[in-house]
Amino acid sequence: MDDDVKTLEHIYDRFNARDIDGVLAMLADDVAWANGMDGGHVHGHEAIRGYWTSQWALVSPCVEPVGFHRAEDGAIVAEVRQSVRDLEGKPLRGQAHGLKDRTVGHVFRFREGKVARFDIQDAA
Repeated sequence: MDDDVKTLEHIYDRFNARDIDGVLAMLADDVAWANGMDGGHVHGHEAIRGYWTSQWALVSPCVEPVGFHRAEDGAIVAEVRQSVRDLEGKPLRGQAHGLKDRTVGHVFRFREGKVARFDIQDAA
């Protein structure tokens, strides 16, 4: 699990730095990525690039993992503190999308050392 956790720590670091290419390098080409704003998933690198570019034009999310564990099915679950601010760094008010400050579970499934699927679950 150590190598997978190191990969995930790198992904979180690069996401928070808004380094899309740095994250995409860690993802399978056909990755399925949860859409935290609208639900469902986006598929593949270019769809993720578009999703994040659109998201970051509206809000400034930050995701900080506070722990990792291996699920029974082999997935790695990261407990994550998610904070979402407006583009000026202020707390959001009256948002119409699904993003908000909360603790969530991020579920990662790997294939050949890269993330093949990412899902979001409410933290227990």
